[in-house]
Amino acid sequence: MRRRPPNPAPTPVPFSPAAARAHRAGLGLTPGQVAEGMAAHGVRLLPSHVIGWESGELRPTEEEFIALARALWCPPAQLMGTHPGTLRDFRVARELSPEQAAQRIGISAAAYEKVEAGGRWTGDADQSHALAHTLGMSLRALLYVTSRQDELDKLLRSCVDGRWQGQLKPVARLVPVPREVLSVVLAALQADYQVPMHWGTSTPAADQTPTVPLAQRFWELLSQHHTDIPV
Repeated sequence: MRRRPPNPAPTPVPFSPAAARAHRAGLGLTPGQVAEGMAAHGVRLLPSHVIGWESGELRPTEEEFIALARALWCPPAQLMGTHPGTLRDFRVARELSPEQAAQRIGISAAAYEKVEAGGRWTGDADQSHALAHTLGMSLRALLYVTSRQDELDKLLRSCVDGRWQGQLKPVARLVPVPREVLSVVLAALQADYQVPMHWGTSTPAADQTPTVPLAQRFWELLSQHHTDIPV
């Protein structure tokens, strides 16, 4: 019988030893006091663990990372040393478990964990709005971490090449903002990129061809409007 390969170890949470050390020093705490503070949040370990994290020899687990941030009285993102780059990073930065995130988004824990593990996000506009709001993501970050920027790029190209009205619904599914706002933005985008042609040619005048990428211009236009989730 062929043995099933073991499940791969989870990717460690982004962690900055220097940030952890600086926060502890700023509070005037010893490693032992940090360990005591973490115990109050349900994580019991030795001061040597704290020292190991600060030296870079050890990496905290997700549970330990959140408890450490609480013991150091700082937002978890400040201990990452980098901007969150995945759904899991954003979730941990909000101090949420997968079950808590799933409940707030309105999907099952199993479905959320599958997406976080690398599955495709297929939520509708309301669920995408809840996802971004729950995890504290901007609209651009939402498209990035759900790997849907390429899909948006294709839709924006179709808006420019044809009728933007036909792309309103699919764009709204990816970018959860009011459709009246998207209507204004897509109409303006089409006006920007449908430049007049030279008489008798099939190509636009070179000096009138926009040089800003479509997606960049889309976000610029959208940022001029009020949206519940920041651009």
